[in-house]
Amino acid sequence: MKILVAYSGGLDTSVLLLWLKQKYHAEIIAYCANIGQGDELAGLEAKALSTGASKCFIGDLREDFAANFIFPIIQANAVYEGRYLLGTSIARPCITKGMMDVALAESADAIAHGATGKGNDQVRFELSAASLAPRVKCIAPWRDASFRAQFPGRSEMIAYAEANKIPIKASMRKPYSMDRNLLHISFEAGSMEDPWYDATTVADRDMYVLSVSPEDAPDRAEYIEILFEKGNAIGLKHEDMGGILTALGDVQASGQQDGHALLTPYGVMRVLNLLGGRNGIGRIDIVENRFVGMKSRGIYETPGGTILHAAHRDLEALVVDRESMHIRDSLIPKYAQLVYNGFWYAPEREAIQALVTETQKTVTGEVRLKLYKGNVMQAGRRSPMSLYSEAVATMEGGQEQAYNQDDASGFIALNALRLKAAARQGKEKAGHG
Repeated sequence: MKILVAYSGGLDTSVLLLWLKQKYHAEIIAYCANIGQGDELAGLEAKALSTGASKCFIGDLREDFAANFIFPIIQANAVYEGRYLLGTSIARPCITKGMMDVALAESADAIAHGATGKGNDQVRFELSAASLAPRVKCIAPWRDASFRAQFPGRSEMIAYAEANKIPIKASMRKPYSMDRNLLHISFEAGSMEDPWYDATTVADRDMYVLSVSPEDAPDRAEYIEILFEKGNAIGLKHEDMGGILTALGDVQASGQQDGHALLTPYGVMRVLNLLGGRNGIGRIDIVENRFVGMKSRGIYETPGGTILHAAHRDLEALVVDRESMHIRDSLIPKYAQLVYNGFWYAPEREAIQALVTETQKTVTGEVRLKLYKGNVMQAGRRSPMSLYSEAVATMEGGQEQAYNQDDASGFIALNALRLKAAARQGKEKAGHG
């Protein structure tokens, strides 16, 4: 038997890799998707092989993740339950796609993942897999009673890893789990399971991975200008763009447009993560409703995504027709729910995305933002596609031809017609009572 395991090198996947090999007497192939975890991938292949894998594939999906997963949800302004920017949720269909490509190429009998039976990720992985390769079997060790009996908690997993000389970052002192990608990093479990626990204190500063605490952010505001084309960020302008690109090391501009450095989607996210991170932007602590039915507490850092979401939303207000925007906005909760629940490849998500794409045809222009101690402040927007007319909006006189205020009388009278009828109907009902 040949099993392809979704492998991150963390506690759960390290333990289950060896456990699967022992239980199924199978050849284990490890798969890790590089979706922007940074230095977490260092030594991953060697660790997987030493833990028991026969092969380890590391798929470079960074550009794919940014362009085909992050950018579409930014276009949709997708926010789950009004706060969560879907950093973990949107990574799962991207990872699964890369994983299924390898599973088919390696003729694997099954895939396996380390998502628990209490979480959303099991659903996201398996619904995505069912959509992409319905004939490949999926193994979920956390839904195996013998696995849970052996590992009733994280402390047992840590002990197992230590006994088998598997290097791990988790400890008994701070056993919370982390999940990082280009869009965000999440923290849950351990001390996070108490919703009253304050994770903003100095004691938990080590959880600030992608961003500094707002208290520690610079006292000087920083500006960034973002250039959009049809709903996607294609360029950035900053007073020290050269220094930022040099500091990042893996991002280069392909040219310039109106003073903006032209970047790939991955490059845009990298720069915005750096800027947002050093200004303490994008950290939230929430209790959310999981698809499986329970509430859970999580802490998320989404510095670049928070900036990009704010900029995109601001430009849309300038260039998208009111009713088109309202229809799209009415679908945001449904769209975000579909992504959160694992239905990225479902026909209804693709249908909504087609509507979103249509609304983005005019979302071209520039947005200027001011970043300061955890805040993203709008500081200007302009576009050749702008629907804004100063002649219509002005409160000064001399523009009566652009907007005749007398016309509002008839507009109000017609809109009040049904309200008056309803009021009369209510009085008549009361009179008959």
